[in-house]
Amino acid sequence: MIDLKNLKKAIEQIAEEKKIDAPKILEAIETSIAAAYKKEYGQGGEYIRCRFDLKTGGLIFWQVKVVADETTVRFVTAEEETEEEKKALETARLSGETVLPRFNPDRHITLEEAKKVKAEAKVGDEIEFNLETHEDFGRIAAQTAKQVVLQKIREFERDAVKSEFQNKEGEIVSGIVQRFDRGNVYIDLGRATGVMFSSETIPGEHYRSGERMRFYVVAVQDESPRAAGIILSRYHPKFVSKLFSLEVPEINEGIVEIKGLAREAGSRTKIAVASKAEGVDPVGSCVGQRGTRVMAVSNELGNEKIDIIEWSEDPAKFISNSLSPAKATSVEILPKREARVFIPDDQLSLAIGKGGQNVRLAAKLTGWKIDVRSQAKPEESQEGGVAEAAKEAEDKKVQE
Repeated sequence: MIDLKNLKKAIEQIAEEKKIDAPKILEAIETSIAAAYKKEYGQGGEYIRCRFDLKTGGLIFWQVKVVADETTVRFVTAEEETEEEKKALETARLSGETVLPRFNPDRHITLEEAKKVKAEAKVGDEIEFNLETHEDFGRIAAQTAKQVVLQKIREFERDAVKSEFQNKEGEIVSGIVQRFDRGNVYIDLGRATGVMFSSETIPGEHYRSGERMRFYVVAVQDESPRAAGIILSRYHPKFVSKLFSLEVPEINEGIVEIKGLAREAGSRTKIAVASKAEGVDPVGSCVGQRGTRVMAVSNELGNEKIDIIEWSEDPAKFISNSLSPAKATSVEILPKREARVFIPDDQLSLAIGKGGQNVRLAAKLTGWKIDVRSQAKPEESQEGGVAEAAKEAEDKKVQE
């Protein structure tokens, strides 16, 4: 007889610690005891189930057999199958064809026999046969029960974590840097551990164990039978747009829209914004009073430089804005999404940027090939002053 009071207390404790529904814990325990029963008293091929009688604390066991006929199983023994038949079956399996299982009297029952037990039985139904109750199990059977219940709880816990974090794909989470392995950073997210691969880290950023940081959830995958794989990033362009969504109420409420974003993580980001409401300054909303909002995002990114520019339907105006902080004198629109931008000499280096970074990000942001030239010498190409449009959609356009 099972001590119901202690059982319920144990189930409630596990459910609370693992954040798993109590009925699932009970299901895991019933499955484990069924496995122990089969190990001690059953046959190899039997399918045995167990249920607690929650009123008495007793155990109920029964065997399940599936009703089968020639359309669902092969009525042939292993000895009766010829070598040619075995080879043909193996070939069919390898080619992906459906191969019917062999009739197993421990798991299957013919339709004719099933109707003797249940008159309305049909193929595919499960027929239950009560088994003698046992509560004493040997050491090996008890060990089997323990392994089954632990495995089931791990599966339930993995599924619960996966379900919780799948809803957070594309969102920002907070976590504590836990450990490092071959360039990858493992993050404690509370109920789960996430991984930030070396390719998803910000170049030049250093991480310390115990440090709390924010991360972008790229994906939630089935990493292994024991844990769900939560892939994190601080490199992803959408990490920046989500940070702005957290810091700028107008973006979160849909009044201001992020129209595009180009980023070279750890160095500089350009973000194009537009207002959906008359009288709302999109750039001012993102910058914040005395620059507090953009500064908060920049600080989270390790002081990465951020240029906030106003989006425009007019390509010339948008391209001109994209070269901020430089001021363009004029923009000449050419065929094949190419543009020539003329800049005063004193702002030429600012427009091109160190190593051509500013014009390169402007091209990624706008989707145009940009050729920056001196206003005084419009016929001369400038070193580092030409940048192609980004090929990667993620760099070119990050839509919310």
